This record gives sequence, structure tokens and C-alpha cells, in this order.
Amino acid sequence: MVKVLFVCLGNICRSPMAEAVFRNMVKEEGLKEQIIVDSAGTSNWHEGEPPHEGTRNKLDELSISYDGIVARQIKEDDLKTFDYIITMDDQNMNDIKDMFDINGSVVVSKLMDFVPNPKEANVPDPYYTGDFDYTYELVKEASQHLLEHIVNNHNLKG
Repeated sequence: MVKVLFVCLGNICRSPMAEAVFRNMVKEEGLKEQIIVDSAGTSNWHEGEPPHEGTRNKLDELSISYDGIVARQIKEDDLKTFDYIITMDDQNMNDIKDMFDINGSVVVSKLMDFVPNPKEANVPDPYYTGDFDYTYELVKEASQHLLEHIVNNHNLKG
């Protein structure tokens, strides 16, 4: 079982979008029994809240389920539980490194690092930009590459 945790600042825009998009891809590829997907934030500002309205609207438009996604803060146990902790930007990456001693077998990486020749190094936060469409485009493209990486590196078959 491969476990993937997406992380952004508040866990209401980017990381729940990535969780829903990636979970949908995993399901479509027949890998639901082999990959677990979750999301968290580096802050606890929105703990217990559903995804942001802009994220929900974009996912509804695409018929991608976000059932059960509720904001939570990343915790130290996540570094032991998950195989991949995927951040949305440099700040999220730095925050995690400041919060925790990262060692062991967990891969901590930015989502856009999985895209060859990405148009962005970071996934911009639509909470501030208001552009949930662009965030979705980046999340979708990078999630496809991340899934390919996981399938190839863990010999998964759908």
C-alpha cells in the first residue's frame, strides 16, 4: 500500500484539490486498493472545514468527488504513516522542514517537481490569486506525472 499526503498552507484550496484529483485518477486507473490519498495543511487555521468554495466549484464542474475531505494540520505521525508528502510550494516545503525532523523512508517533495519542464515551480495559491482554473490545470498535470512515478517505482498494476 502506497500512502500519499498532499500539503498546502491551510488545507482548503490546493491540497484538497490535489487529494480529490489524485484520488479520482487512482480510482480511474484501478489502483484504489493500492494507493491511499489524504491532505493536510501546515497551519491549523481551517481545521475541520470543508474545501474552499472555489475548490468545490471547480471539482463539481469536473464531477470529481471531494467527499470526506476536511481540513487538518499535518502532524509528526504523518511522516511515519505516509510514503510521500507532496507540498504545493517552497514555503510549504520549508515549513515542514522547520516543523519536523525529516528522516526515514518518507519522500518529501513539491508537486511540480514531478513535471518535466514545468511552467511553474510552485502551485500558486488560489486563495490569493482567485484562479482556481489555473491551479486545477497545474494540479492535474503534476498529479498525472506523480501517479506515473508511483506506479513505476512501486510496480503497481491496475
